[in-house]
Amino acid sequence: MSTTLDLVVALKAELRRAGITYAALAGELGLAESSVKRIFAKGDMPLSRIDEVLRVLKMDFAELAARVVQAQPLRKELTLEQERAVVADRKLLLMAISVLSQWSAEQVVATYRFSEAEAVAYLVALDRLGVIELRPLNRYRLKVDKTFRWRADGPVMTYFRKNVIGDYFAGGFDGEGEALMLVHGQVSRTNAALIVERLQRLGQDFATQHVADQRLPAERKEAYTLVLGMRSWLFAAFRDLKRQPG
Repeated sequence: MSTTLDLVVALKAELRRAGITYAALAGELGLAESSVKRIFAKGDMPLSRIDEVLRVLKMDFAELAARVVQAQPLRKELTLEQERAVVADRKLLLMAISVLSQWSAEQVVATYRFSEAEAVAYLVALDRLGVIELRPLNRYRLKVDKTFRWRADGPVMTYFRKNVIGDYFAGGFDGEGEALMLVHGQVSRTNAALIVERLQRLGQDFATQHVADQRLPAERKEAYTLVLGMRSWLFAAFRDLKRQPG
């Protein structure tokens, strides 16, 4: 949750943006300038005082809260310790994947064997880990960037390599909306980097479409998992056949 200090910091920024000095604000509030300086320096302000400052700024509380959210940097990855905590509990990992897909707590409970109390407990755990900001009525805001990735060699990807990849690729990829392609070729490093950027955009498009389709009824949606990968690699069974540079 946003703290009072976050709100005060945002108020300071808005006052600077509006060109309102502490002296001018003090005049509007009927206080001494020294009192206003002391209030802001302390970083602790009652909501009634915040409302008074917002009136001077001609803003409402929702606008200020939005500024606080915008000012908070979003995570691009978790620490090793945080990933270890996520992967140590199978249900916590599932909840993490669910919130990254922006499922509601109600959807998780309806789909998986979670009690409502368990779902809330795991949301609280993800809030403590910095993955989400938990809000009233079990709503949440993601605190991770659109480009968020599990660490390449971290605990979560290690878990997926060991337990998930084989299961995923064991499928036929021949159902509606399914595909599997393996394309081999040689391109410049510059063009390889450009292709990776396109793949990343495709991943973001998939995530954006997922959010947009949340409005559709359940019977019109199907769960899909998109896996994107590109690396400089030669299949292990062929490596001994490759000529070594002379």
